[in-house]
Amino acid sequence: MKKLVLESTAPFQGLCELVAYHEGLFEKEGLEIEFAERGTGDKSTHTNVTDPKNVNPHASHGVLFEQGKADMYNACEWGNYCRVQDSTIDAGRQIGRRSIIAYAGLVVRPDSPVYTAEQLANRLVGVPFFFGTHALTLRMLEGFLTRDEITICQAPRGSRFRLASVMKGEIEATPLTEPYLTLAEKKGCRIVVSGSLHGSEVASNNVDAETYLKFNRAVCEAVRRINNDKKKYMQYFIDHHKSDPEIAALRADELRESRIVVTDPAPIPADELERTATWIKSWGMLVENEHATNLVNLDVQSSAH
Repeated sequence: MKKLVLESTAPFQGLCELVAYHEGLFEKEGLEIEFAERGTGDKSTHTNVTDPKNVNPHASHGVLFEQGKADMYNACEWGNYCRVQDSTIDAGRQIGRRSIIAYAGLVVRPDSPVYTAEQLANRLVGVPFFFGTHALTLRMLEGFLTRDEITICQAPRGSRFRLASVMKGEIEATPLTEPYLTLAEKKGCRIVVSGSLHGSEVASNNVDAETYLKFNRAVCEAVRRINNDKKKYMQYFIDHHKSDPEIAALRADELRESRIVVTDPAPIPADELERTATWIKSWGMLVENEHATNLVNLDVQSSAH
């Protein structure tokens, strides 16, 4: 049985992998999966840090991978372009899209003067740099504001800490994922704009095409089970954060099933790969001469899907 060490994941970004792990689906494929804890990292909002170029893209996702302590991790696709670009692991490349389509909402506190995305012009929005909600926030706000009207700063990587920051008024708005998006709504927060995003898997050369094919088969079965009975699996979002009393007090049926979308893992389409890389370069987070195809192990990706 081949062993793979994965960096820890949360349900909003890794529900299918967690289900496959807990229900023995990886073992059926001959894989021994171990999750290594990444930790929560910095819990503070830094209103003076406004440029992601001053932030380490591997401060959370990829931190164990870069130390040789993990074989694979999943994170938002946008951030992984940057992580792979800056990786010290020669073979570290994206090998395909993960199964869950993450959902996030940009929220403001109950007494905020902001009611629409247009009203966030020149107001401070806290985002976790290089996370999916960072890029998603930029994408969403670009539909309403000019780029020079979008003002962002480094916010904590956990939704719990970002929610606390927006409630204290340190920032005007912040993106949240489940179950904290539901908690924010219960507290009276407003969602001014929301959206979904892809994520991808980054792997070392310990994950060859045959291994990733087995991994994907287990995940695809988890996708099938979740889509057949979403209500059953909503509890994962509560249990993962049960150390937080406010989340432990939520009921799974208070979370919206429509926000949980899972699909079979797949290759990153070539046209989307190029468009995404071009957009990231436009924000200065990817070097101009970096070819998008260099950020993906095309052999493993094509063979394992």
